[in-house]
Amino acid sequence: MASAALGLTPRWVMLLGAALLLLLPVASAQEPTGVVNFEALIITMSVLGGSVLLGITVCCCCCCRRKKSRKPDKSDERAIREQEERRVRQEERRAEMKSRHDEIRKKYGLFKEQNPYEKF
Repeated sequence: MASAALGLTPRWVMLLGAALLLLLPVASAQEPTGVVNFEALIITMSVLGGSVLLGITVCCCCCCRRKKSRKPDKSDERAIREQEERRVRQEERRAEMKSRHDEIRKKYGLFKEQNPYEKF
């Protein structure tokens, strides 16, 4: 059955059928010879309609996920590029600040030498 293949539980099938029965009163339907049971027809049509809608929804979700994972978005690429530029600028500023601080330390004699025993 289509509802079992789509993972619809019997409770959902009953709820879909009941909702359709409330919308379309069965008493107003005229049975010509009793060949077709309108209640069963309504339940079957509601289950098939729900299955089709569920299938379309699942297909759309799968297609969107596959499309997203294939190729990074332009905004993602731009964000990565900007992040790299910021990192490079920050490293340059850090090196510049370190050199300025070293000059000030040398000027006032606070610069730490590589080997403290070198003076002796």
